Amino acid sequence: MRGLPGMPRISRKPVHPNPATPKTRPIYGAAIAPVDSNPQYVTGFKLFTLMAAITVTVFLMLLDTTIVSTALPRITDEFNSLTDVTWYASIYQLTSAALQPLTGKIYNKFSVRWTFMAFFFVFEVGSAICGAAISSGMLIAGRAIAGIGGAGLINGGLTIIATSVPLERRASLTGMLMGLSQLGIVSAPLIGGALTTYTTWRWCFYINLPVGAFAFVGLLLVQIPDQMKKPSPMAILKRLHVELDLVGFALLGPASVQLLMALSWGGNEYDWDSPTIIGLFCGAGGTALVWLIWDWYRGEEALIPLSMLKKQVVWSTSLTNTFLMFIVYGASFFLPIYFQAVKGVTPIMSGVYILASIITQLFGAVLGGILVERTGFPIPYAAAASAIGAISSGLYSTFSPSTSTGEWIGFQILNGFGRGLGMQMSILALQSTLKPADISIGMSVLVFFQTLGVAVLLAVSTSIFQTSLQSQISLEAPNADAAAIIHAGATHFRNVVASEDLQGVLVAYCTSLSRPFYLAAACGVLGFGTSFLMGWTDLRKDKKKVEDPVDTAEKA
Repeated sequence: MRGLPGMPRISRKPVHPNPATPKTRPIYGAAIAPVDSNPQYVTGFKLFTLMAAITVTVFLMLLDTTIVSTALPRITDEFNSLTDVTWYASIYQLTSAALQPLTGKIYNKFSVRWTFMAFFFVFEVGSAICGAAISSGMLIAGRAIAGIGGAGLINGGLTIIATSVPLERRASLTGMLMGLSQLGIVSAPLIGGALTTYTTWRWCFYINLPVGAFAFVGLLLVQIPDQMKKPSPMAILKRLHVELDLVGFALLGPASVQLLMALSWGGNEYDWDSPTIIGLFCGAGGTALVWLIWDWYRGEEALIPLSMLKKQVVWSTSLTNTFLMFIVYGASFFLPIYFQAVKGVTPIMSGVYILASIITQLFGAVLGGILVERTGFPIPYAAAASAIGAISSGLYSTFSPSTSTGEWIGFQILNGFGRGLGMQMSILALQSTLKPADISIGMSVLVFFQTLGVAVLLAVSTSIFQTSLQSQISLEAPNADAAAIIHAGATHFRNVVASEDLQGVLVAYCTSLSRPFYLAAACGVLGFGTSFLMGWTDLRKDKKKVEDPVDTAEKA
């Protein structure tokens, strides 16, 4: 249409949206939030600083999960608190597992950077309280606070990587994070033994403070992008109970705690058929059922939306990761028992003896990250890791008092490489498939089921080991006092065993230790099967990126 003289001509062509306009996707419980089509990423020295900070943070958290076991004899001697031993180890897991589902919602609503630093600060406060504890109750309270802080660190670290680097770079960086940080699990006996022997058990907790301070400074120096617009903190705080689904948390948290308490106490503090254990199991089941009803009612605004749980990539990666992580924890828990009880070495030397698996785990994690960046698909490496985990755990079950040094080193090299190769594959498969706004919630689901699943499997394997040990001692060394041997523990039972009964007791230990490794081998087989359900999403950048990652996720 022609306008007045001097006026511009008006086009009749329809106006199309600007292709550069950010797409919008709903965030659970919030208004439509834009996902930036031109995201800003962290690069160069800032990326190095950020990776160092989050890796050290997650390392300290994972170290804290198991280092307390080395210090238990000294702690119980000082506080005269043998009856509280179970709480020292379990309260950390209880609070961490209970809070895990809520961390995904928190990261989804608030700044990733400040949320991660807040969780880290709470963890450091808990560590300080543990180190300064003047009573058993104060130590338990400190462990509980540290567990609350630790709940958001793994999920937060993985979420930071997902928001800070493009998809094609996440594989190697996630491998570095998981490979280096999970050394905290396997090196805890070595570090804890050295600190307890040469200083005081309090440094098992104090060590988190100076090391954590450096990580905290690194986090302050780097601006971490969120990659999507989030409501202001005040807007969220006004509707906090709705936005975070605190009712759902108040149901799911206690259900998790009751289940873990039943598994921790069953066979130790109480008989499995005691009213306390039966009541805890019933309470966990009933509360979980009420949570499911509430979760269905809340729909997409729920703590863990059922639509998220129904996604194949979510439940398959959660199961695969749980099975692989149990292989890690099972070896880290039962190998030191073999070395200390059967080989008769000190806690420090048992830590030295597992260096073979520590080094090869790190190598496998870095190599796995590089390979998946080249080939693009996590499934083959997750399947290979599960198969290697099953084979190496089966080899562990053949340990005897006469097993040679070459054998137990070789088996550890195989096991360490396998678990390193696959530890980040479930995470990468999940991150590459979910929408950006769903990653933090998806990661919290994966870490929650990992925490809960590994705790359940460890409780089951420990119960199997203890039950077997009681019967095997009676069978292999009928003249020995089985109750006194078990009460003396793995490092002191030689003081109460006659020389003619020692060989039988050692055989009983080996036979009983083989049972948890059977369970780990079975988990490897199950992980091999579930790994093929994680989805064949290509992580490579040069893979035809015309398919929007968000649209690809919606097809899953």
